[in-house]
Amino acid sequence: MLKSIAKTVGVCLAAALMTSGLAHAQQKLVFATNWKAQGSHGGFYQAIADGTYKRYGLDVEIMQGGPQVNARPLLMVGKVDLLMSQSLISAMEANATKMPTTVVAAFMQKDATSLMAHAGQYKDFAELSKAKTVFVAKASQFGFWKWLTASRGFSDAQFKQYNYSMSPFLADKASVQQAYVTAEPLYLEMQGVKTDVFLLADLGYEAYANMVEARRDMIDKQPEVIQKFIDASAIGWYNFMYGDRKAAYELIKKDNPDMTDAKMDAEVGMAMKRGLIDSGDALTKGLGALSVERLRRFNAEMVKAGVFAAGAVDVDSLGTERFVNKGVGLDLRAKLVK
Repeated sequence: MLKSIAKTVGVCLAAALMTSGLAHAQQKLVFATNWKAQGSHGGFYQAIADGTYKRYGLDVEIMQGGPQVNARPLLMVGKVDLLMSQSLISAMEANATKMPTTVVAAFMQKDATSLMAHAGQYKDFAELSKAKTVFVAKASQFGFWKWLTASRGFSDAQFKQYNYSMSPFLADKASVQQAYVTAEPLYLEMQGVKTDVFLLADLGYEAYANMVEARRDMIDKQPEVIQKFIDASAIGWYNFMYGDRKAAYELIKKDNPDMTDAKMDAEVGMAMKRGLIDSGDALTKGLGALSVERLRRFNAEMVKAGVFAAGAVDVDSLGTERFVNKGVGLDLRAKLVK
């Protein structure tokens, strides 16, 4: 009897120690996104919701962004561990100012930045350069807008600042507005407003999006933590796109009550239709795929457009393929996509 009790106590103690060990094994990690929680962040929320991060030994906290949030300073002082870049241009700006960060993954092979016009107003993208007014965010005036004026026939005379209100665009049927293909056009369609949307990625703008940036000291000292995050995020994204994403939706709505299932369904559907995420190199190298050679091409294009001076951006430190292009999750994708 005593032996039986002792054995039972021993088993319980061992289980408790194992549980305690697992709890201690969870590496706390804060990941800051580039905007308020939305479907375009879904794979990261999925990896929390279905326990993927935990299975990789990570306790991930997502810090959502927004119009008044700048998480980059928090990354630099260690309050944030990993950062979703606002754009490839913003990552290049950080590099040009000698901030010690590097892009370690790109979870969108295409940037969602687009120009939209009222349906039927212009027959094709080339005609947009004839519009009297193009609403563009101030932050983009010296980014993709310079590329458009340098190589696609647009002029600064058309520029008018977009302040994230669509009212001016709605009031002027001949105007053109900057938009994310997964956001403004879909919201307008829900209100009965039809638009024509021109995705810049399909017109030669080779920027990545949903990139993950890390401090170089973390790359040097904790590469295994970054690797776990990238791998687990890839699994999360495959499950989000091709599996049951309801639990991820609930977490997103908790962070951003303005989101609805209908909005996110439309957003994810458009991302898949336009090939924003699972396309290009990601099809053979796995989600998060990154090409330093492509970064070189994009940098050369931005230098040509006058966005950056020659030599201002050190592409060798701008991004690394160290943590990606390993085919992580492709086997899962094969099972989920019938």
